[in-house]
Amino acid sequence: MSDNPSFVLKGILDVEIQQKPVPEIDPNEVLVEVKKTGICGSDVHFLVHGRIGDFVVDKPMVLGHEAAGVVSKVGSSVTNVKVGDRVAMEPGATCRKCEACKEGRYQLCPDVIFAATPPTDGTLARYYRLPSDLAYPLPPNLSLEDGAMMEPLSVAVHAVSKLGALRSNQSVAVFGCGPVGLLCMAVAKALGASRVIAVDIVPSRLEFAKAYAATDVFLPPPMDKDESRVAFSMRNAQAMKEKLGIADRGPQAIDLVLDASGAEVSIQTGIRVVKSGGTYVQVGMGSPNVNVDMFAVICKELVLKGSFRYGPGDYPLAIALAASGKVDVKPLVSHRFPFTQAREAFETTRNGKSPDGKGVIKAIISGPNVDINEA
Repeated sequence: MSDNPSFVLKGILDVEIQQKPVPEIDPNEVLVEVKKTGICGSDVHFLVHGRIGDFVVDKPMVLGHEAAGVVSKVGSSVTNVKVGDRVAMEPGATCRKCEACKEGRYQLCPDVIFAATPPTDGTLARYYRLPSDLAYPLPPNLSLEDGAMMEPLSVAVHAVSKLGALRSNQSVAVFGCGPVGLLCMAVAKALGASRVIAVDIVPSRLEFAKAYAATDVFLPPPMDKDESRVAFSMRNAQAMKEKLGIADRGPQAIDLVLDASGAEVSIQTGIRVVKSGGTYVQVGMGSPNVNVDMFAVICKELVLKGSFRYGPGDYPLAIALAASGKVDVKPLVSHRFPFTQAREAFETTRNGKSPDGKGVIKAIISGPNVDINEA
């Protein structure tokens, strides 16, 4: 059986729609007819570079992992969902046996099978198989498009709630106003942050962030000619503190900094503006090697954490925040494309704007033969 159109990455900047066999499912799995898939920066990175770190595309691979759809078939042992259920799809199946899985940190499973991470095919197809417990039924007030947004929202939940351990009335600064950065701000606001500071180098993104979830915004000054990144980050941190009245301690201090940009100067600035004894979480991926002020880390006794995808409880909390109206993901969807225009969707995301000049926040591709306006 091969009625399964799939958007396949064949090589760097080489993609096409191919027919692939419909996956066979095991007793504990479900087959989902994919209705909506969002484009992630990692998808674009694989398209342009053919690799992310140690993950190398060495054979054709279906792209996409931010997805939602309708259950088409269930395995003989499945009891939590039924055919016809609308579900958000958590795209990483783990071994459930290793130390990380048993500790409740399954995102660190060495044998995780993750959609659109080589060599595993992704969700930009008509059908996708996954363990039934990774198919989360959507409440009636959430659309399938909302369901696809649960993946990046879960990334934000993991970073802010689980790793950042944000408590009500604390202050947060988020560097980078892309989709994950914006969702980190939204989660922080939903969890009761008293102050949410957005930092970006693009004024229009800061305007969106302020209207969406941020209480304050900061546009870094331009870097001087021949100024080193370290010198700039020191000057940038000082300017940020002065403009926004940020202190090193007390009620005007920043309890939690999250970097969703991956930019070295953002990382350096974030470590300098977070309070003594504060927490810094790295969410975005840029250069793997950056210069970090370890003197500041040691003397301020900072807690530094890396944030990788999401773990137990993150998808359910993301769905609960969206269903309750505490986080609204709808404003982030800026562009919609039919499946036949998947290539154009990737080009638009890569360029950062569509031909009409509209900036991209999140592009959603509908499944094969699915209308872009279908809820």
